[in-house]
Amino acid sequence: MHAILPLIQSINQFLWSGPLLFLLMGTHLYFTMKLRFPQKNILKAIRLSVSPSGKKDENNLSVFATLSTTLAATLGTGNIIGVSTAVALGGPGAIFWCWITGILGMATAYAECFLSVRFRSRDKDGTWQGGPMYVWQNALHRPSVGRLYGLLTLVAAFGVGCTTQSNSITQTTSLSFGLNPHIAGFAAAILAGLVIVGGVRSIGKVCMKLVPFLAILYTASCLALLVLNRQALLPAIRLILTHALAPRAALGGAAGSSLILTARYGIARGLFTNEAGIGTAAIAAAATQTDSPARQAYVSMTAVFWDTVVMCLLSGLVIVSNMLLHPLSVRGVGDAGLTEAAFSYLPLLGNGFLSLCLVAFAITTLIGWSYLGEQAYRYVTGNRGIFVYKVAYIVMIYIGAVLPLSLVWECTDLINALMILPNVAALFLLRRFLRTEL
Repeated sequence: MHAILPLIQSINQFLWSGPLLFLLMGTHLYFTMKLRFPQKNILKAIRLSVSPSGKKDENNLSVFATLSTTLAATLGTGNIIGVSTAVALGGPGAIFWCWITGILGMATAYAECFLSVRFRSRDKDGTWQGGPMYVWQNALHRPSVGRLYGLLTLVAAFGVGCTTQSNSITQTTSLSFGLNPHIAGFAAAILAGLVIVGGVRSIGKVCMKLVPFLAILYTASCLALLVLNRQALLPAIRLILTHALAPRAALGGAAGSSLILTARYGIARGLFTNEAGIGTAAIAAAATQTDSPARQAYVSMTAVFWDTVVMCLLSGLVIVSNMLLHPLSVRGVGDAGLTEAAFSYLPLLGNGFLSLCLVAFAITTLIGWSYLGEQAYRYVTGNRGIFVYKVAYIVMIYIGAVLPLSLVWECTDLINALMILPNVAALFLLRRFLRTEL
């Protein structure tokens, strides 16, 4: 294990320091132009996400439920702690590059979700199944590539979707509330397991209720902090913009860095947060009740908008305005401590509220990723032994809560990199099928 970890770290350092960032940003730019800037229709897309699809299907999800399930898998520690890490390592300008990644990534999310609905399959019980694995099978007639993607998704579900999230729950509850990791892990497994065992309809219903509530609550807390920090808000925006193109040493000990380093951390954090280009959002999109690939693609595109364009930006503004207004509060804090320092000024609630948000978002991520992993498992095994997968996933929630995860994180980063390649390849090979008209 000790020999494997440095090797995987070296591979990840190479891939995520250049090749994959250029590949994904190039993909985002290409499909933004190819689809004639679908981001301009964001207001229409938001309206579609909350409008009835005009069709009832008890075996599948509404368009809003698919959006909620996607957000459940992506919203969380990346929006809260990940932004803090980007600012600490890349400086305030990293927020700008993260935001740009979200804007452009909406086009890639549109493309992958469109193709997923266009080339999905229906089971004998009437349930739609899709994602990059079905695109490779049904459109490109390469089921072997589909199985490879399905295996990678399954491993990622147990990694980033399960063990890392449960571990973040135990770390947060241990530091903030003194709770024993075994107790926290067991409680998380039970809470998530009750939803997971209920299947896709249960997951969809819980995500529809819990995810919007958590997102609104966290957004409202960020807005409250920005009101408190209002005298530093415009200077924070200026600092982010000027630092994005002309990096320099930042306040409070955050890194002064080169343009490449600033862009790297901002782009990488945006990509990890919204997963545009990895293809996982397309798996949830395929479960929609609607027959229109364009309608669902627009709805799924809004997940990137809410996740990165809105929530990551708000987190970044809160962090940078706090750095300007209370520079002593961020001196000596770790990479992940900038958000915590900013939320310590939230009246009455403070860091306890932030800890509860982290735990709640981690629970929803556990639930959302359980569905993505289940769909990959169904594809790889031909719908056999689904209950075994659910039990294994629930058990791994507990195991992940009490294990050291350095190797798991590095393996997950590598798996994500490998998932990008077949997904992006399918997008370019099938680009002629893409349409933006409803």
